[in-house]
Amino acid sequence: MTTEPIYLDHQATTPLDPRVLEAMLPFLTGGYGNPSSPHALGRDAARAVRTARRRVAELIGAGSEREIVFTSGATEADHLAIIGTALASRPYGGHVVTTAVEHRAVLGACHRLVDHHGYTLTRVGVDRHGRVDPADIAAALTRDTVLVSVMHANNEIGTLQDLTDIAGITAPRRIALHTDAAQSAGWQLLDVTGLGVDLASLSAHKLHGPKGGGALYVRDGLRVTGLLTGGGQERGLRAGTPDVPALVGFGAAAQLVTAGVLPPPSHVRALRDRLQRSLLEAIPGAVVNGHPHRRLPGNLSLTLPGTEAAELLDRVPGVAAATGSACNTGSGEPSHVLTAIGLTREQARATLRLGVGRTTTGSDIERAAGLLARAARTPPPPLP
Repeated sequence: MTTEPIYLDHQATTPLDPRVLEAMLPFLTGGYGNPSSPHALGRDAARAVRTARRRVAELIGAGSEREIVFTSGATEADHLAIIGTALASRPYGGHVVTTAVEHRAVLGACHRLVDHHGYTLTRVGVDRHGRVDPADIAAALTRDTVLVSVMHANNEIGTLQDLTDIAGITAPRRIALHTDAAQSAGWQLLDVTGLGVDLASLSAHKLHGPKGGGALYVRDGLRVTGLLTGGGQERGLRAGTPDVPALVGFGAAAQLVTAGVLPPPSHVRALRDRLQRSLLEAIPGAVVNGHPHRRLPGNLSLTLPGTEAAELLDRVPGVAAATGSACNTGSGEPSHVLTAIGLTREQARATLRLGVGRTTTGSDIERAAGLLARAARTPPPPLP
């Protein structure tokens, strides 16, 4: 009998909630209509998409469901936000500001502007906790700046940024502020109106929804150039027949969060803190990365000096965890996030990312702590 590993990789993806699957199933079988079609099946699909749009808007505090543009995920939303807003503001040239700890999707979109559209890019550094100083953002702005992109919660070390203070700098200058909020939206940390952001990227599979469903919040009145043109769907910003089951699932997952029927963030935080205490007590020299308080409830980035984290995880098949962002797996290079906060290459390679989530139990925490601590204290076998 094979025992399922303890899943501690919730920053990479979350298990699909059974209630979300139940909401999706009718649109995977009988409800197969195209939402753009005028007949009954099409109208049913269109109503389902509208409901999902409203639920996602409610999740993030948007003023209107029209401010939600559905995409295939946060990566596409990042590209639409960054490239689409920059091109709408200034088709060629101009300046974009971001930080040294952004997701690869954001950095990739920024470099696309540099390489193909003549933009310049400034990457602002962060402190040892991964926080960017709003004053450093202000100092990086020029008269050519059209966009600032700062992620809300870091996907590796969990640190939250002061978006409200940054919005207070960008808004008076009429510079668009984008945030990759894929990690924070499911924890009721994201209020786009209160934070003052103009654009926010979201992903369904980070909050117990399906992969393939995402969204971009676009503040009403902001000009964005669509990157996928054709049929005019999504207000002309994202052409193509929508993935109705994925979007229905996204809406259902959002409703679970707003309805408060999932374990609360405080519960997950308590489990994370318990895991943190156990590992720090059991592994001499272990160090926690990220802000001590202003971070995601379930995130634990832990450096174990003298350890090769990837090799350690290979010796602990009973725990499903990661050494950094899932998008960087296999690159062979240390995490750019960890080096940006001051870790050496060796320290970065000795770092685990443990993601506690809503499906994690107290028993999971006890077992995982024991397995990881035992492996960290045991020297790896000699090479053959």
